[in-house]
Amino acid sequence: MKRILIICRKPPYGTSLSREAIDIALACAAFEQDMTLLFLDDGVFQLVKDQQADSINCKNHGKVLSALPLYEVDQIFVDCQSMSKRLITADDLVVPVENLSSEDISALMQKSDVIFNF
Repeated sequence: MKRILIICRKPPYGTSLSREAIDIALACAAFEQDMTLLFLDDGVFQLVKDQQADSINCKNHGKVLSALPLYEVDQIFVDCQSMSKRLITADDLVVPVENLSSEDISALMQKSDVIFNF
């Protein structure tokens, strides 16, 4: 089985890329693939709870993300520098994540067979 890494770099609204990344993650989980989610850069905004997406006529990503544990998606990582730059803490997030350093992210990418970058 190949190791799949899905990197989410885009904010939750404005394009469909963030939703497409989560859809791929759910599909991988449904087929019991070895899959990891990594949130970098503005992608960390996808994880923030209590988003008011209805005010911009969009669906709230938090609801989908909060369902990830139900699909046994438990390898969810976030770049600690991206969180720090955006003043986001673990208490602000809709799902539990593991913080990674730049070195850890590099190692994660090295051991992945397939990388989807959104």
